[in-house]
Amino acid sequence: MRQPDFGGQQWQPNFRLRWNCTSILLAAYVVVFLAQQLTEIVSPHSHFFDYLVLSRAGLAHGYVWQLISYQFLHAGWMHLILNCWAIFIFGNELEYLLGARRYLTVFFTSGILGGVFQVLSAILLPKLFDGGVVGASACAFGLVAAFATIFPDRELTMLFFFIIPVRLKAKTLLLLSLVVALAGIIFPWDNVANAAHLGGMAMGWFYVKMVLKNPALIGAPEPEPRYRAEPVKPVEKSVDDFGEADVDTVLDKISARGINSLTSRERAILEAARKKMAQR
Repeated sequence: MRQPDFGGQQWQPNFRLRWNCTSILLAAYVVVFLAQQLTEIVSPHSHFFDYLVLSRAGLAHGYVWQLISYQFLHAGWMHLILNCWAIFIFGNELEYLLGARRYLTVFFTSGILGGVFQVLSAILLPKLFDGGVVGASACAFGLVAAFATIFPDRELTMLFFFIIPVRLKAKTLLLLSLVVALAGIIFPWDNVANAAHLGGMAMGWFYVKMVLKNPALIGAPEPEPRYRAEPVKPVEKSVDDFGEADVDTVLDKISARGINSLTSRERAILEAARKKMAQR
């Protein structure tokens, strides 16, 4: 992902370790996957994890916890790495903007709705979609949809086949993901849970559009900066003088470059707008 420019200067990353919800989730995925591998070695005939895999039969037996537990299981190292990478890329900035509570809400509801979509597909077409489902892919695609809905014009650099760099906007990435998921449902040819991906994207979009509505104005209080920026300049005039055009300019800048691109005055205008909205 491209880092934004600020007055011709690049922000320098601060490599201080910070534990947030995203890093805790990633650590949990790794720990659970190692437990899966160890269980297969120590007790290859154990069926413990079978009760955690999402399946139509499991839900029919009342194993509703599978809608959560399947999100922490993975089918192999590559499956784990790809999901963790996507969650790391999109999750950190969304958590920074939305705050932990809203971030976890969109994260897990995307996984749940993705699981529901996959099970419904198995009910409608059992010969094509029946079977166990594992992985955090629905959660990851929910984050992609939420990110693209908030920052549609943010430019990303993706590595196709891990080699070819391709630059595209977030909204284009979401559209491509949607097309691939629909194609995989209509013409199933592999073991990818495309219906779960589609459900995750649907929830990510719905949460931002219908629940948050204006996420840029209801973000969490700003934590300690993850980067060292240029020195903060004093505000020249009172932010009480701002109008709707000023707020629109700030929101457009957030959409294009991210919340970290704001100047001290723009942050003050954003905070004043939040307070004004809260008083209504």
